[in-house]
Amino acid sequence: MNQPEYRATGFLNPLLRRYWPLALAGCGLLVAGAVAPRAVGAAGEADPGQVEITVGRLLEQGHYSRKKLDDRVSQQLLKNYLEALDYNHLYFIQEDVDKFAAAYGKTLDDDILLGRPEAAHAIYAVYKKRVEDRMAWAKELIQKEFDFAGEESIEINRQKSAWPKDIAEADRLWRDRIKGEMLQETLNKHKVDPPVKILTRRYDQNLRYLREQTREDELKIFLSVLSQTYDPHSEYMSRAELETFSINMRLSLVGIGAVLSSDDGYAKIIEVVTGGPASKDGRLKVGDRVAAVAQGDKDFVDAVDMKLDKVVEMIRGKKDTTVRLQVIPAAATDPSERKLIEIRRDEIKLKEQEAKAELVENALPGGGVQKLGWITLPSFYADMDRSGAANAKSTTRDVLALLNRLKKEGIQGLVIDLRRNGGGSLEEAVNLTGLFIKKGPVVQARDSNGSFHVSRDKDPMVAYDGPLVVLTNRLSASASEIFAAALQDYQRALVVGDSSTFGKGTVQTMLEINRMVPMLGNGAGALKLTIQKFYRVAGGSTQLKGVEPDIRLPSPFDMAEIGEASLKGPLAYDTVDPVEFEKCDVPLHKEELRALSKARVEASPEFRYIAEDLERQKKRVEENRLSLNLERRKAELEEKKQRDAVRAEERAKRPLAELKRFNLTLDTVDKAELDPVLPASKKKAESPDPASGTDKTELDEEEGAKPLVDAVRDETIQIMSDLIRMGQKGSVAGTPKAKGGKLGFLGF
Repeated sequence: MNQPEYRATGFLNPLLRRYWPLALAGCGLLVAGAVAPRAVGAAGEADPGQVEITVGRLLEQGHYSRKKLDDRVSQQLLKNYLEALDYNHLYFIQEDVDKFAAAYGKTLDDDILLGRPEAAHAIYAVYKKRVEDRMAWAKELIQKEFDFAGEESIEINRQKSAWPKDIAEADRLWRDRIKGEMLQETLNKHKVDPPVKILTRRYDQNLRYLREQTREDELKIFLSVLSQTYDPHSEYMSRAELETFSINMRLSLVGIGAVLSSDDGYAKIIEVVTGGPASKDGRLKVGDRVAAVAQGDKDFVDAVDMKLDKVVEMIRGKKDTTVRLQVIPAAATDPSERKLIEIRRDEIKLKEQEAKAELVENALPGGGVQKLGWITLPSFYADMDRSGAANAKSTTRDVLALLNRLKKEGIQGLVIDLRRNGGGSLEEAVNLTGLFIKKGPVVQARDSNGSFHVSRDKDPMVAYDGPLVVLTNRLSASASEIFAAALQDYQRALVVGDSSTFGKGTVQTMLEINRMVPMLGNGAGALKLTIQKFYRVAGGSTQLKGVEPDIRLPSPFDMAEIGEASLKGPLAYDTVDPVEFEKCDVPLHKEELRALSKARVEASPEFRYIAEDLERQKKRVEENRLSLNLERRKAELEEKKQRDAVRAEERAKRPLAELKRFNLTLDTVDKAELDPVLPASKKKAESPDPASGTDKTELDEEEGAKPLVDAVRDETIQIMSDLIRMGQKGSVAGTPKAKGGKLGFLGF
């Protein structure tokens, strides 16, 4: 699972000022005493030893834990590094691990602080040799015939299993694993090639990726593991990763508007972004392969067998500059065929990650219609570099625009959907909370010295004061948890969702290494560093425990394997004193709503399906075995097929909820008429989530068969409907203000 991102930019500048002298002095002393005084290499790349020293010192002196980089950290780092390289314990053998422990177990800390990356490279060299040998061995083995009639099975997840004691035991493990891959491809009804060819290509791709890794890449992996040895959310990023992180935060990039993937040594176009320069030009097609790239009128640089991120870096560039591509057309019969395409770079907006909304018209049993607003928020994004500018990207500004349109439509209730929202900007979480409360503290943060900072909403105006539900699940993290926890503590909103949110209660800041130590130049990356823990205004913490809902709904994501507690080395849960704040005078009728929802959930076939699937998943995780018997696997697939068919038949017999839904995006917010949402039967089924642990064969079987039903969404609408009805009977503020609100709120 991709880990949730969280960026507390409000703390970046103070930390830079605080640790700038420390970083320079600390590194300078070590430079003079132990390593060559070169900081920037001949090619303009930062000296790896100096980068290693800087990261080590920043972690020691800047991380929230203030943990010394000592022998104990060294031993844990070695264990984590080996598992990062070989997470399923399949390549290294116990002899390798023992040798590494003897040679480096208590010296990695010294090597890091003295700028000696040789140990990291030496371990990686052994790993690389093991992978190369194993891929060659596997390619020979798949040429043989396999018998799928026995009673063998394989261990699905070996992360907690012992390392193979020797090569012979590793051979046995790999023989079973390769047999499992052969069986999987044999069962794949949509395979385009024979299993042997598919696996040969897969192993060749593994080798190609491995051989593309540079010494810089190797050090990046090592420093990332070092950072995550302090906590799961600290991370060392390369320059390319830092740029990608910034793109995801501001939801825009400058380039040509094409999505690429690595394919047999080429960067292959897999998507042309609508409205981008390449789309408007019209010559670049999906399936085209990039053979060479040139900047303006400069010479072409060959891109064959180049790392994908390097190709992407060459294609990206400054706005209004040109890039020339030599492309092998997708339809070319001769690979020597080329077409030349010159495209002027421009800004591309990543629309899919913006806030979006729906107007839901819910027909009531006794007649009449309830109008509900539903805002889906994928992340808490912000343009950090242009903070405060009138047109800078802002979650709060975008949500406010959608909310104002929904208010014009006369909504009687609002749902903020934070499912799968992994976080983002702290300021945006605080500012968005301010749209729904008068004013007051939103979140507390404590640094390693015990000092507290309270982030507050200072604007007494309220953009919306009607019935409010915040919908979460296990993948709602960081900024999502701040927002949900604050509205729950203020008793401003009902929180509905999984048994808890992710449980990430830590604050990170981004430290660009070249800004900390300018002599390193632009080749160094950045350290995403955990510097604070945040706490609810009521004094509790979301760390490990997350935000527990007022009304719990079963969902496919509500598993112990998802969340902060499942990660390595999370910081501990604790509490602090509450801060003074004024709760909202909004009756939420929690007990009555919980009882009504529980009755519907217990009677719902859809929630029964979810419970059955969760039980099967739990059993599968506990057993951790997969049969290698062809007939048994066929029977399991057939059983699933029949189960899906029964469910589809049952759904067809059930009446559909009388809902009319209308799309609302930032592009259509001023449109006179809203576009209706197509019925579920006309929409393509979305792919299963990668976090589900489903293997490729099951993905193939499920393609197009995943239910077009969102039981959690449907039940949340019913909860909101009940809340509105109770408010109309009681004293709840059930009608939004006709005027006022933060119509000009910028949030900075």
